[in-house]
Amino acid sequence: MKHANKVAVVTGGARDIGKAVSLQLAAEGAKVVVNYYGSQEKAEETLAEIKAAGGEAILYKGDMTSPADVDGMIAATQEAFGSNIDILVNVAGGMVARKTLDEMDLDFFNHVIQLNLNSTFLATKAVVPHMPEGSSIVNFASQAGRDGGGPGATAYATSKGAVMTFTRSLAKELGPKNIRVNSLCCGMISTLFHDTFSKPEGRQAVAGNTPLRREGNPAEVATTVSFLASDESGFLTGTNIDVNGGLAFS
Repeated sequence: MKHANKVAVVTGGARDIGKAVSLQLAAEGAKVVVNYYGSQEKAEETLAEIKAAGGEAILYKGDMTSPADVDGMIAATQEAFGSNIDILVNVAGGMVARKTLDEMDLDFFNHVIQLNLNSTFLATKAVVPHMPEGSSIVNFASQAGRDGGGPGATAYATSKGAVMTFTRSLAKELGPKNIRVNSLCCGMISTLFHDTFSKPEGRQAVAGNTPLRREGNPAEVATTVSFLASDESGFLTGTNIDVNGGLAFS
């Protein structure tokens, strides 16, 4: 129960990797705020699973690109679990669509940046004032942030590269307050994201080129998040950790 008596906020915490993170933290003792926006049924399933396992959690529906919704999430968290927030996991984001440079316009580009970078910025800015010493922030970047992503992923890869830099900068800023900031650069993880945006033959090729010869699964990502959120990683900050089965090395 390494997160006993801690309060954790998981943006985009209702399905796939976010769900796995919410379940993992709750199983290890954290009181979890599961944020969702368009996945109410999945959110309710996640909440039910946490409670069935004896954990504590609440749901909060909110758009993490909206300052008002982010503020509402903080208020709901404090009403349910008190003033302190010990863990923030910024999962919320998305690709929206694969578009090449000539296919995308400024509105599309800005939308993807807002989903991935602005959401991380807004949630972090709102949560940090309520974090005691020893707290931890875990952001979600992507392997795409390192290598530019696949075809049509320019906007997505750019936003995730920015999350990596945001992570490094905040680690320096918040380190004197003993708040650690790290991020994950996930490769091919078996989720709805890849069901939607990646062709089966492409996924098979990637898995075949991965040293472990398979895709990852959300639970494997969640255990890494839990480690980064815990005192076990107390001297790790500013890192962008690759979770990709050895497909690429930083």
